[in-house]
Amino acid sequence: MEPCDYVVLRFDGDYAVLQRTDIETTDTFFIARAFLPPEADEGSKLHFEAFEYVLTE
Repeated sequence: MEPCDYVVLRFDGDYAVLQRTDIETTDTFFIARAFLPPEADEGSKLHFEAFEYVLTE
């Protein structure tokens, strides 16, 4: 899978709603919070590469 950038739009229970920011899209998707860094919060910017999400800001 290619590297991607995302923003955390909101949390819904044990899941986060992410939206891609490196391409133009309004699509969102759910991902388990366990896959995100513990310090991720709403509005956090993430980079996904090598099956790992890391905070970029």
